[in-house]
Amino acid sequence: MTAAGKQAVVTGGGRGIGRAVAAALTRAGHEVTVLGRAVPALEATVAAGEAARWISVDVTDEAALAESLGGLDVDVLVNNAGIADSAPFVKSDLALYRRLMAVNFESVVVATRAVLPGMIGRGFGRIISIASIAGLKGYPYVTAYCASKHAVVGLTRSLAQEVARTGVTVNALCPGYVDTDLVHDGAARIAAKTGRAAEDITADFHKHNPQGRLIRVEEVAGAVVWLAGADAAAVNGQAIAIDGGET
Repeated sequence: MTAAGKQAVVTGGGRGIGRAVAAALTRAGHEVTVLGRAVPALEATVAAGEAARWISVDVTDEAALAESLGGLDVDVLVNNAGIADSAPFVKSDLALYRRLMAVNFESVVVATRAVLPGMIGRGFGRIISIASIAGLKGYPYVTAYCASKHAVVGLTRSLAQEVARTGVTVNALCPGYVDTDLVHDGAARIAAKTGRAAEDITADFHKHNPQGRLIRVEEVAGAVVWLAGADAAAVNGQAIAIDGGET
């Protein structure tokens, strides 16, 4: 079976990586539904022709997320919704860990559980989670974020083994620092706490990448389109770094 023309869902699809992924899948011939909380951003994505429809939902609301996906025959699920908070470990209470786990990991579990039976029944499915290189290595001051992204990678590797003979593949993409509002907002927060210039902090992000730059959203989106296609049918259980060689 080819993947083009199939139903795709992108969580957090109204901005950043999610919007770029939605646009790329649409161009590849998929019928894309974007999910998220920011209605104006979702509306703009559909109005631009980058998705077919939008659904407003908080991905941390288990019942609402499952209900939103329950009425769709989803062939390609892109778990993209995520947040990134930073703090020293001694100042990172359980509330911080729970908040990041709820958005970055638990939403992946809920969404995947909602669509997986249908995928298995149809004999075709692609589950693609946008993790992070923080799911492959550690960074200081983001222990909660790293823990949540490591959880996504672990889930990916394990579930891929369970569904390996069903026609469904499960993979994760692990970008480095990407040129998105999320990264620039993070730089601004660090600047507010430390008094350093936000531009200098962003420049520090560049240093992690041997290519000396931020990753472009289109580079992540292109990898999603490939994983969603028929030619990636043997790619399963992978956590693919998109980081210019950092890992």
